[in-house]
Amino acid sequence: MNRVQRLVARALGLPMHTRRFEAASGRRSPDQRFGSFGPEALAATDMVRRRARATFANNPWGANGVNSLITALAGSGITPTSQHPEDDARRALTSNFSRWAATCDADGLTDFYGMQASAARSMVVDGEAFIRIIWTDEGMKLQQLSAEQVDLSYTVELGSGARIIAGVEFDASGQRLAYHVRPVDPTSIYESYAPPVRVPAADMIHLYRPLGPGQVRGISWLAPILIRAGELDQVEDALIVGTKVAAMHAGFLIDQNNTGVATPYEETETGSLMESGLEPGTLKVLPGGYDIRFNAPQQAQQAVDFAKLQLRGMAAGLGVPEYLMTGDLTGANYSSLRAGLVEFRSRVETIQFHTIIPQMLRPVWNRFVTLEMLAGNIGADDLEAAKSVEWIPPALPWIDPKKDAEATAAMIATGLTSRRRAVAAQGYSVEDLDEEIKADREREARAGLNFGREAANAQQA
Repeated sequence: MNRVQRLVARALGLPMHTRRFEAASGRRSPDQRFGSFGPEALAATDMVRRRARATFANNPWGANGVNSLITALAGSGITPTSQHPEDDARRALTSNFSRWAATCDADGLTDFYGMQASAARSMVVDGEAFIRIIWTDEGMKLQQLSAEQVDLSYTVELGSGARIIAGVEFDASGQRLAYHVRPVDPTSIYESYAPPVRVPAADMIHLYRPLGPGQVRGISWLAPILIRAGELDQVEDALIVGTKVAAMHAGFLIDQNNTGVATPYEETETGSLMESGLEPGTLKVLPGGYDIRFNAPQQAQQAVDFAKLQLRGMAAGLGVPEYLMTGDLTGANYSSLRAGLVEFRSRVETIQFHTIIPQMLRPVWNRFVTLEMLAGNIGADDLEAAKSVEWIPPALPWIDPKKDAEATAAMIATGLTSRRRAVAAQGYSVEDLDEEIKADREREARAGLNFGREAANAQQA
């Protein structure tokens, strides 16, 4: 809006901001201007979220792209590796956290690593994920909330610089103090109103990827592809209808002499098309004065190439390789797959280390470690040392397992990485793995077996 428009809108009580996210307006805008990410996101969040959920639920390409992205971001789970300098404390932290992670879901539907995938899905589709840290008789639990429960419409000035913006409370310095959560799930069948409850920010995990400074709430990652996905659905529907019409092969008899006879129904020596129909390799003679025309519906030219172009644009907008969205490996080979995955893995690691770990995983670990210290369960008193942790994302699927395994072994041998890091990337604890290997060797020795030595000798040979 220009200055005059803003003055008029303020006088009439109209919205002061125009939606610049095309996914929120539902059409392409010829005016390619964009304002601050904070107000732009708040103006578009609700509409974009609803349309993104519809695309994820109904569009097969969008659903496949989102699922591929979630698999890459969370996979089997980003696992913590304690960096405590004392061996006993490190083992205690790893063991205790593993037991807690198995039952941390307050709803009892999954474990800590399943909640990572669920939160990542909400972050991609809804634009943000909320997880509340609660205390029960069984200890600390995590409860995932829907994005609607944090009241998007709740914005007030509290005085002295404090304010609430879209359900998030800030102090005068801009620090988040609390979240105002509706106690009743607004997606339930029988919705009832209840005022939002203030939840301290320390007890709330807000996972979202900000597009720029000043952004309070998240925006769906599907925003760049929603219009394209809708248009592609319309094109597919039109092509399907065209194919159905083309399958309805029909002929039209034209009475050139205008005799007024509706159809040639009298039986003749050669027969008419109406009575005997068409057979392969035959010629039919029509009664005098009649001509015949067949319908020839036109299909959209280069429809397949156009659809591939649209799908390529959707994959680029979502940030996944095209074959992960379409499942089409027709033109793929080892080199192209590997080149595409290198760039994709770099993007995934950026989100994992810059968004998921600092916003979700690190606060959970710090709260867990603090409670363990207070309970005296780890035999250590240095809280900062206990909080020291390294998060290891799951290894992405190998294209060539042999080459990748050889590369990992070479990196370990040359000191470019450690066994602990390589093992953690596979989702295991190096201490547990060493214990399993030791137990296997002892069992093999008692049984007179030597699988490990035979495999090592065969590899050296």
